[in-house]
Amino acid sequence: MLAIRDLDHLVLRVRDLERMLGFYCGVLGCILERRRDDIGLVQLRAGRAMLDLVPVDGPLGRAGGAAPGAEGRNLDHFCFRVEPFDEAAIRAHLTAQGVEAGPAEMRFGAEGEGPSIYVTDPEGNVVELKGQANGRV
Repeated sequence: MLAIRDLDHLVLRVRDLERMLGFYCGVLGCILERRRDDIGLVQLRAGRAMLDLVPVDGPLGRAGGAAPGAEGRNLDHFCFRVEPFDEAAIRAHLTAQGVEAGPAEMRFGAEGEGPSIYVTDPEGNVVELKGQANGRV
């Protein structure tokens, strides 16, 4: 039997790489780890995990079919665990970046029930920003 510990990485197929880099690095604070333009792959450090961005017009992206859109999303949402979860500070940062955030709600995740906020990246992917389990909203 396998013993899964963490999310290692997530791959998003993207239409506008620079805009997505602006969101994930500029807004959410991911760090550019590695770039392979020859195959169409940009890898970002997201805490202990990685987020890979694959432009749909690059070699890897073309192999995946049509671009994500209203008729074909890549996924429902994914979640980044953030610490500390200071709702006011998170909202102020997002607002300053022009990003709208949903209401903070208690939601269940890998560590249990904790506060979280949903945001949407420039290409319509929903990202959950989740605080410590058993925290207060």
